[in-house]
Amino acid sequence: MTLTTEQCFVIGGIVLLLILSAFFSGSETSLTAASRARMHTLQQQGNARAGLVNRLWQEKEKLIGAILLGNNLVNILASSLATSLMISWVGDTGVAYATLAMTLLVLIFAEVLPKTYALHHADKLALVVAPLIRVVIVLFSPVTRLVQLVVTGTLHLFGAKFDATYGAERWEEEVRGAIELHRDTGDAENLEERAMLRSILDLGDVEVSEIMVHRRNVVAIDIEQPPEKIVEQVLESPYTRIPLWRGKFDDIVGLLHVKALLRAVQARAGKVEGLDVSAIAAEPWFIPDSTDLLSQLQAFRLRKEHFAIVVDEYGEVLGIVTLEDILEEIVGEISDEHDVKVAGVEILSDGGAIVHGTVTLRDLNRHSGWRLPDEEASTVAGLILHEARCIPEIGQRFAFHGFAFEILGRQRNQITLVKIAKLTDEAAAESGEAGAAT
Repeated sequence: MTLTTEQCFVIGGIVLLLILSAFFSGSETSLTAASRARMHTLQQQGNARAGLVNRLWQEKEKLIGAILLGNNLVNILASSLATSLMISWVGDTGVAYATLAMTLLVLIFAEVLPKTYALHHADKLALVVAPLIRVVIVLFSPVTRLVQLVVTGTLHLFGAKFDATYGAERWEEEVRGAIELHRDTGDAENLEERAMLRSILDLGDVEVSEIMVHRRNVVAIDIEQPPEKIVEQVLESPYTRIPLWRGKFDDIVGLLHVKALLRAVQARAGKVEGLDVSAIAAEPWFIPDSTDLLSQLQAFRLRKEHFAIVVDEYGEVLGIVTLEDILEEIVGEISDEHDVKVAGVEILSDGGAIVHGTVTLRDLNRHSGWRLPDEEASTVAGLILHEARCIPEIGQRFAFHGFAFEILGRQRNQITLVKIAKLTDEAAAESGEAGAAT
């Protein structure tokens, strides 16, 4: 069969239209799959094309409308030309042949192939096609505006609403998702970095009451003692800032800094007798226990302070929180040669742990990689009391949240030591509802 010049032009036109269809398909995939974070970084580095990609994202309705219009236009035109060509060759049955041939050609060469390539080279391809797509958007803008008006009007007719905002919550969800997506990959250093990123995002959701040093463990000094006794207690303490109380612990009257005390003693030629400790003590800073860590971190920066007294709604002192406590929520435990070694978590060879009841759930989860819930309780003992609804006896066992808890120590009404082991899926299912006890 000899091809006429006209048929050659038609075949060439079909090939050109398939190439244009592949261009539109690949452009759509690359521009929607490209990394927004990378494009933003490139734009900050002065890459003009990355800036154009970001602007196209801001006009995503125009972007999608123009690409779909161009893609459908070339596909329909290519199918029409193929149908006309096949009819001229084989008659009316050419419609079926043209439909089958164009379906395969469009599917393979104008859809799957370009989109597969675009998925694997999204960032690179987006930078290449962005200027061309910008021209397409300008050329098709009258039609796409009309189409968008019809679409919007139709959706409003059926009560559909649009939320054009891209709020902070959605951005945070994306960041969290990106972190969790790669949580099981990478080396130990990258795992630490991801843990810190998650902790930073959690700062606004954690209250100071969850990380504070409880009043039971706070080192404080009675200001009514003789100066010699106060200096002796300060020297015995490993801390540089110590609360001062008068009459009872809840009456905190000052905050003594070791440097201020040493300067006062030096100014008196080393004589402690008659030293007025209250005169060198700073004013205490009281904060409510419901303050979130992000707000408190900002408050520490603004006030240029490192230490705050945590109180409840009745003004009773609950504990203290320091700048170091908040930083430890981000980077993990910070220890120096003066820190008091407090027994907390002992990981066993079988994957379980011996844990003190006062250990916070956040610290335990971070240390062991577990995910015990900390919404209703902040410590291990608090979680057991909340789930068990009773004060357990030594030797009593519980199973909830996929873990087995065995009470190893109790002092009066306080749980002091617990053995925790992660249950297998079968054992967790057999344990029944949370709080099952033996």
